[in-house]
Amino acid sequence: MNRSELEQLAKHFRAGRLSLPQFIDSIEPSSKAKKSAQTNGPVPVDANLKHSTLDLDRQQRCGFPEVIYGEGKSKEAIADIFRTQLKAGIAPLATRVDQEKGQYLTGLFPEAIYHQVARTVRFLSDKPKSTGLVGIITAGTSDLPVAEEAAETLNWMDIPIAMIHDVGVAGPHRLPEKISAVADADAVIVVAGMEGALPSVAGGYLSCPVIAVPTSVGYGASFNGIAALLGMLNSCASNVSVVNIDAGFKAAYIAGLISKRCQ
Repeated sequence: MNRSELEQLAKHFRAGRLSLPQFIDSIEPSSKAKKSAQTNGPVPVDANLKHSTLDLDRQQRCGFPEVIYGEGKSKEAIADIFRTQLKAGIAPLATRVDQEKGQYLTGLFPEAIYHQVARTVRFLSDKPKSTGLVGIITAGTSDLPVAEEAAETLNWMDIPIAMIHDVGVAGPHRLPEKISAVADADAVIVVAGMEGALPSVAGGYLSCPVIAVPTSVGYGASFNGIAALLGMLNSCASNVSVVNIDAGFKAAYIAGLISKRCQ
């Protein structure tokens, strides 16, 4: 456990979110867990709730805690998961949270931040801000919900961001005018619908990994983002990789991991 994680646990204990036994267990694993870890490797720590099994050890294994996918979950279930994570010293993030759920959750947790366009609920962490940078580029205003989901995810990860909006290929002069804002980024996320051409163009200007996000924006033959997805998968720019349709969170998580590794 590093210093920032220990400080976060101490703050949650002082705020009453952790009991003394929970605080001690978080710092010093039980002898049984130690013995098992010595013989079989790390022991996952799960919280078995009535509606889900929550992975409380994911940050130790993967660098960041488990993220809640809010679509299909009740507002009460999300609130229950939030409470469990907060008690464990984890700053939660939930994606795909509609306005009704967002208002309910921020009513219960005044410290929570709901972003209506991104459809995310996040809590501020006590970690120091990263010294890295991730760029986010959008082709058009219609792509903003996906781009804002990426931005809120990176904010939760404490990764600084630089955003460039509405520079799609229909106005080819706009991207070169603004690309310098992300030229020094550790990774750049490019969000586009329609034919999905922008990531290839951006890749030709950048020396970092470009994570392309196809969106479901477009007319009939775009097939709800499939046309953009196929176009991005066939990109001739060697530094372009692709995530799923409308997957702003996934792109941001990968970009955040890249940025963290660069520090």
